[in-house]
Amino acid sequence: KRLLKEIVDKADVSVRDTVLELGAGKGALTTILSERADRVLAVEYDQKCIEALQWKLVGSKNVSVLHQDIMKVALPTEPFVVVSNIPYAITTAIMKMLLNNPKNKLQRGAIVMEKGAAKRFTSVSPKDAYVMAWHMWFDIHYERGISRSSFSPPPKVDSALVRIVRKQHPLFPYKEAKTMHDFLSYALNNPRAPLDQVLRGIFTAPQAKKVRQAIGVKPETPVAMLHARQWAIVCDAMVR
Repeated sequence: KRLLKEIVDKADVSVRDTVLELGAGKGALTTILSERADRVLAVEYDQKCIEALQWKLVGSKNVSVLHQDIMKVALPTEPFVVVSNIPYAITTAIMKMLLNNPKNKLQRGAIVMEKGAAKRFTSVSPKDAYVMAWHMWFDIHYERGISRSSFSPPPKVDSALVRIVRKQHPLFPYKEAKTMHDFLSYALNNPRAPLDQVLRGIFTAPQAKKVRQAIGVKPETPVAMLHARQWAIVCDAMVR
């Protein structure tokens, strides 16, 4: 129970919030969320879990139990917080659903996921283009590892708690999200490629030099070493 409260605390859930819980299970987290939030949308697909949820939440007027496939759920149209212990098999798909489009209303979140995925998503220099794009609009923090023995039944892998907060000042405009995704897919296609090689595919030699100087990186630096702020400068130069 202490772990569940910590997860809710990390999302900074308050009486003003609409909370989306993806994969509510039998409602251990849902119960705590119902005591803290204004409104809880608890999404669960398994029929047995749905029955347990409905029994557990009798009298909780602020919880809507949605018997739905997580990947088909419509995200709330009002500002919302996500608090979930997500199914590990669809971790990346869920994160893409939440973070690929910065125009959605996600404000912040706390998500328990497989530890390897958590490390990958929170890296300062992620090698996946879509993860790097998320860092343009959201701060994604690795909070701590969670032993598999913390769960019943225990999963086959260790877990971690990841905190997400929408940046007050995005590194790149929301309206240019597709441009950024496309650019990063090109730039990080070969993470070990030297920066100069990638820049020469877009800029003239003098322009490439100017961009390199702006981000303070040597020509031979592998593109995988760059962080989000540096990529934002490069992409901004390209758009201009």
